[in-house]
Amino acid sequence: MLIKCFSAAVQGIRAEVVTIEMHAVPGIDFVLVGLPDTAVKESRDRIRSALQVNGFTLPVKQLTVNMAPADLRKEGTGFDLPLAIGILCVGEHLKTTLLERYLLLGELSLDGTLQPVHGVLPVALCARENGFRGLIVPAGNAREAAVVDGLEVIPAVTLMEVVRFLRGEQTIAPIKVNAKEEFLRTGYAADQDMADIRGQYEMRRAMEVAAAGGHNMLMIGPPGSGKSMLAKRLPTILPPLTLDEALETTAIHSVAGLLPPNQALVSTRPFRSPHHTVTDVALIGGGNNPRPGEISLAHNGVLFLDEVPEYKRATLEVLRQPLEDRHIVVARQKRTVDYPASFMLVAAMNPCPCGHYGDSQHTCTCTPAQIQRYKSRISGPLLDRIDIQCYVQAVPFETLHSQEPGESSATVRERVMKARQIQQTRFQGTPVYCNAQMTTRMVRQFCQTDAQGSAMLEQAITKNGLSARAYDRILKVARTIADLEGSDRIEPAHIWEAINYRVLDKNNWTDF
Repeated sequence: MLIKCFSAAVQGIRAEVVTIEMHAVPGIDFVLVGLPDTAVKESRDRIRSALQVNGFTLPVKQLTVNMAPADLRKEGTGFDLPLAIGILCVGEHLKTTLLERYLLLGELSLDGTLQPVHGVLPVALCARENGFRGLIVPAGNAREAAVVDGLEVIPAVTLMEVVRFLRGEQTIAPIKVNAKEEFLRTGYAADQDMADIRGQYEMRRAMEVAAAGGHNMLMIGPPGSGKSMLAKRLPTILPPLTLDEALETTAIHSVAGLLPPNQALVSTRPFRSPHHTVTDVALIGGGNNPRPGEISLAHNGVLFLDEVPEYKRATLEVLRQPLEDRHIVVARQKRTVDYPASFMLVAAMNPCPCGHYGDSQHTCTCTPAQIQRYKSRISGPLLDRIDIQCYVQAVPFETLHSQEPGESSATVRERVMKARQIQQTRFQGTPVYCNAQMTTRMVRQFCQTDAQGSAMLEQAITKNGLSARAYDRILKVARTIADLEGSDRIEPAHIWEAINYRVLDKNNWTDF
């Protein structure tokens, strides 16, 4: 007897159909092949208990189970349900014609209850792409899967519910979620607001420019000057996620197991702030069973590195390629996984180990050698990839004590969105969405300067020894400033402001 049922294995943030073939002949044995990991192999014990509790028994036969394609690694507990259903068919406890129409996914408790699993959204997309009628999943994953249009999502609570459904003895109403309505319903909401910030007008302007163009940003300032507070409010002035961005972001969080139960979509831009003890693998992704790292979890959002000189230099250096390519390829001995990593990098640091270098209110106790060692923890190539570098001044008492609120996030976000709309029109038909993503060819096309602007650029490049990458990034920031003002041309004032956002370049390293 040969039985086939279908499930899926997640690779990166995509899934591939897995055909589970079961062949039974007289004898007593159970062989599971097709590169199953330990969690899949342990499914036999969970399945045995679940079947016995529900009045079934394992068939007394020599059972060979192949999970095809056999060269694809099978990981996780999501294969419990399809394996259990296949075993029931082999034991003739279940006769159905629906196995070819549905993908099955779910973890079994010892009593047969279905537990939620990771990576359901990529599996749902895979089921639709491969022409399956529907997907049978634990009820806790149903809303996540149901955002995929054109797919019948069956929410099941127990193994017996699935058995009765496949027998035709029980009707389970498919879960229906209108992705657009869900997206709008769970739209933008945040506890943080730019109105909370007192003073810091230069930094507020720098943040607006960064948000409008998607530029990376570094803030340097004494302790308590508001660097972290500013960074945490940056997502509140970014444009809301589009539906496509929300689906892509949700898929990453689903694979990582970070999607809350019964949540269908990630509807707000991610903000990730890993501690400075984070490892290379935790930051970029990987491991024996590769999972997305912090840079992928920040996809379409913000990655905030507080006290950036405290991070290991080798850990910081792994950011260089993703900042350019906007994705990360995790290569391991047996496979390679590609994760998206299009994020805004926002970093913060003190100007010296004690934090008071250049502070008029406090005396710095650090030696020049200590200051140089502290700053040299951030390499020149990494700084080159940070478009906006600003010094954050301490806020005076009069400003802190003022009851006058600052400009709200909603007001700033409106200006940012107008600038982004200009960019979307400019880059229509290309994979580029904002100025920070422009290619070199696009910079030459859209960032033309007049004679005065060119002279200012030449002086900055010559005086500070800036690289070609820094030259391009100054032009990108200038283009964003022009977009905020609704200007088709890049004026000398835009160039000047963009140059002043590079306070750490070469000779300006100590000139705050």
